[in-house]
Amino acid sequence: MPIDEDVTGAEIDKEVRQELMSLPKTLAEDVAKNLVMVARYLDEDPQAAYGYARVALRLASRVPSVREATGFAAYAVEKYAEALAEFRAARRMTGLQHLWPVMADCERGMGRPEKALAMAGEPEVQKLDKAGQVEMRLVAAGARRDMGQAEAAVVTLQSPELASSSQQPWTARLRYAYADALLEVGREDEAREWFAKALDADQSGSTDASDRLAELDGVEFVDALDPEADDEPAEEGPGARSAE
Repeated sequence: MPIDEDVTGAEIDKEVRQELMSLPKTLAEDVAKNLVMVARYLDEDPQAAYGYARVALRLASRVPSVREATGFAAYAVEKYAEALAEFRAARRMTGLQHLWPVMADCERGMGRPEKALAMAGEPEVQKLDKAGQVEMRLVAAGARRDMGQAEAAVVTLQSPELASSSQQPWTARLRYAYADALLEVGREDEAREWFAKALDADQSGSTDASDRLAELDGVEFVDALDPEADDEPAEEGPGARSAE
């Protein structure tokens, strides 16, 4: 697959570079470039990222970072069984536990929420850092909802991390998940409060909390570029307004 002209392979972090030192220099450079392309396209074009990951995997299947990158690329295109296999391989190679939450989420993706929930109670969770433990809590709550246990999902998300006023990288997602769970059980006023709190913490725009708040407030967004929008009569009434 074509490598972007500005990619040199030097963009990878030190730990990955260390792993690639076991390879011949030219091969290591090729693998590094493909890993950079995986990271570059993972969000905007997951299918392309998956293609680059498969190339890297063919070149260096014994490198843990390659197996992990392939796992995340497969996860992004919803190939959950493949992703889980790659994450397991990376975990065996390194002995690290940081992939445990996403492995559990793969179980959810394969329609096995009970397995994901069981993983949330395993000793491996205690070895995770705070971010990993929060991620595991999010996965467990999702598994509860998959199983039709909406109230239990709300309880699962209630934690010191949720109550904390400290702003962490995971704060917005945790608050958003809690708001969404509250909404599912009909606690709309509380849900609105927590969507607002999620929005306050969401500096990177990782959630659509603003859109969810607008929905709850009855705000209707009109696309100014939609030629049919001008032909539709505006709805008037309490609790409904439009914004362009």
